[in-house]
Amino acid sequence: MFRYAIMKGIELRLLEERHAEELFYLTDHSREYLRPWTPWIDSTITVADSKAFIRHSLEQFSRGEGLVAGIWYNGGLAGVISFDRINRANRSAMIGYWIGVEYQKKGLMTRACEALIDHGFRELGLNRIEIWAAVDNLRSLAIPERLGFTREGTERQAQWLNDHFTDIAVYSILRNEWQPRT
Repeated sequence: MFRYAIMKGIELRLLEERHAEELFYLTDHSREYLRPWTPWIDSTITVADSKAFIRHSLEQFSRGEGLVAGIWYNGGLAGVISFDRINRANRSAMIGYWIGVEYQKKGLMTRACEALIDHGFRELGLNRIEIWAAVDNLRSLAIPERLGFTREGTERQAQWLNDHFTDIAVYSILRNEWQPRT
């Protein structure tokens, strides 16, 4: 199982089915905050939906195609971070993330991204990591910028987001460019 200690009180841990209620509560409690940026929020309406997501994530993990971890803050689930679309042939992956509304502005997501990037380059042998975010999601865009990613461009109307198409900013960092802040 995956477990990565970041600092006292903050760690990444693989989500397991036993976390479904806590994940659903965090999702539901943050629903209005997350809705403008997450296309999946309206289809997550029960604990069973969260459990199905976790089950699917564990299957991807067992095949080496993804890694979905909870961001644990002082013992509670604060958010989720993942390597989506791990491409072993090209040694690349994309990071996805979200954090509960009450955990904003604590630096948790930046620290979680640093840890996952470090794990990807050191342990998974990745060469390229991407972060995609809606161009209007300023908080999400700040993370790759803070971590030294290069903005490669914008995919126009690349994502259907609730009731409209949105442009997506594409960022990347290469193994030889990565310099952890801490």
